[in-house]
Amino acid sequence: MDVEETARMLKGIPLFCNLDASKLKLLAFVSTPMVYEDGEDVFQMGESADCAYLIEDGEADVYLEEEGRRIKVNHLHGNDVFGEMALFLSSGRSATVTANGKLKALKIDGEMFLKMVTQNPDAALGIMRALSEKIIAASEQVARS
Repeated sequence: MDVEETARMLKGIPLFCNLDASKLKLLAFVSTPMVYEDGEDVFQMGESADCAYLIEDGEADVYLEEEGRRIKVNHLHGNDVFGEMALFLSSGRSATVTANGKLKALKIDGEMFLKMVTQNPDAALGIMRALSEKIIAASEQVARS
């Protein structure tokens, strides 16, 4: 996928839909397409964070790791953004994300991601909504476990 195609895809994501074309192209330019096989970790809990991800195709599961066991706390699919929490907190990853089947994701440069979100109130509001939904889903999953 070239920069133009990636920018068009990003325009269809609620988080980025209000960015102007030049910002979408810049975001696309600093992003890298990635492919993960079933069971492959995208990142592990505690790793340092320098990027966020957008699922282009496929699914992934989010796990907390405690006392040598994995607890599934969320399931991600097309157009979901993940990995952004560690960017906001300037901390390590709060969970492990593992491909559930073949996963195609766009790896978005963390510095550019933060710049786009902080300079665009609609994007910031979208992130707040998405993070709130993730917290609710994770809380419900942990309560069921």
